Amino acid sequence: MRYEHIDGVKVTAQFAWEGDLRYRYRLEIVLNDAAPTGKTVCVAMQNPSYAGEDVADKSVQFMEKVVFKKGLAEFEGAHRLIVVNLFAFIQTNNFQGLPHEVGSLNDAAVRKAVEESEIVILGWGASKRFEERKAFVLGLLGGMPHKTLFKTRMHPSRGCYENFIQPFSIRETCTRGSDPLQT
Repeated sequence: MRYEHIDGVKVTAQFAWEGDLRYRYRLEIVLNDAAPTGKTVCVAMQNPSYAGEDVADKSVQFMEKVVFKKGLAEFEGAHRLIVVNLFAFIQTNNFQGLPHEVGSLNDAAVRKAVEESEIVILGWGASKRFEERKAFVLGLLGGMPHKTLFKTRMHPSRGCYENFIQPFSIRETCTRGSDPLQT
């Protein structure tokens, strides 16, 4: 199935070939009629599939609708959505999460996206895989205490809109000492 970006947005993407592997480091979706003072939302997911400037995928389209179309109070005034991933390697099926699949530019891309955003969504769902990569993102957020944080109840590709977005606290994670996305 082919997924389109929602109407009324401009999309830019940062792709790179490293050897014979293709990576997507950043996907930025901006509302066409956005106020320049609007909020930026960053969503960090697991790994990209085929979404780019001309076509979305199921997860990206779902997040566009959550942030821009569903009228959620959490995203009021949002005009820009930046999608980054734990791993930048583009793969749709049987993703393994091997070290080389992170991509040489990915840590910098994730850091920049988080720094540019007022709101950050941890969108990798409740999987217990890839804990080292999750710890990298959580470590970044721990050093940026003024961000508004949310987590997703499940991965966006399997999402349903009801109760999908949930508040998240780094402080809570540190005191519980358990997987921050398990509830």
